[in-house]
Amino acid sequence: MSATETRVTDSGGRPDVRDLLRNPVVLAGIVAVLLFVVGNLLVPGFGSYGTVMNVLRVAAFLGVIAAGQTIVILAGGEGIDLSVGKIATFSAIVVAQVSGGEDGRLLLAVATALLFCGLVGVVNGVGVAYLRIPPLVMTLGMVAVVQGIIRVYSGGQPEGRAPAALSQLVNARTVLGIRGSVWIWLIIAVGVVALLRRTTFGRRVYALGANRETAYLSGINVQRNLVLVYVASSLFAALGGVMLIGYSGAASISLADQYQLISIAAVVIGGTTLAGGVGGYLGTVIGAVVLQALTSLLVALNIGAAGRQIVNGLILIVLLSAYGRQRRLRQ
Repeated sequence: MSATETRVTDSGGRPDVRDLLRNPVVLAGIVAVLLFVVGNLLVPGFGSYGTVMNVLRVAAFLGVIAAGQTIVILAGGEGIDLSVGKIATFSAIVVAQVSGGEDGRLLLAVATALLFCGLVGVVNGVGVAYLRIPPLVMTLGMVAVVQGIIRVYSGGQPEGRAPAALSQLVNARTVLGIRGSVWIWLIIAVGVVALLRRTTFGRRVYALGANRETAYLSGINVQRNLVLVYVASSLFAALGGVMLIGYSGAASISLADQYQLISIAAVVIGGTTLAGGVGGYLGTVIGAVVLQALTSLLVALNIGAAGRQIVNGLILIVLLSAYGRQRRLRQ
């Protein structure tokens, strides 16, 4: 059980409402609800079922990519993966070009994308764990490397399109009008929560984030597990890229670049501290919904792309400004 999941009760054994409201996951959920309520007042219909479902549909891409980011940040050590957006783009391009738009080649295309992106994660992990390159520097440098690989691989003009089966899987309406991307996200979310809460790997991730030295003295192979953390991040980014190509139908060299920073924001909004060791993926799920709801509201209010970037930038500044306080509390 993680630190944010500890049961809080008053002297009578009942949940303490005040402490519950200080729980970052609960607060994020309240913010999400308020965004729809306020949005509905400003733009009638914003809080409708259809709008909520559309927000969840688009938030799914951020949520899947941020799953890997959550694992990296939980592992501590200043861990942030700035390469997730470019890796997701690379994955989408590989799927488009390997499949050639043919359903019969879909599984091969997805497997190839996961393999290539997993190798990028290995390089990130080796650089951080064995070469002791700061994660920020290592993953930022990998952005340029993957961008170069994309240009060489695609000739600067990605060709191919998503197989119809993939587009149908991601975009199809199902029961209650829920899109396929939301169901995929739900399945992945259950898997990630189980991975972090119920497996040895998950416990090691929290141990690494809490204290690397203590984790080492407890018999945890710190370097090997750090490599696995960055591989996991790349694989989830790759899955996000697969979903994005299914959603858009065609790849571009900047398809998922927007997720580079907002994936970090989603994690922190959900209560995972940048100092590591505290938090979980459930909060990240809610954080992704908050960010997408905010973006949708800004669009509904006719705020241009520049304005939306300013708002997102301010959110990041506020969140990252809290990082110094988190570090002091952990020292």
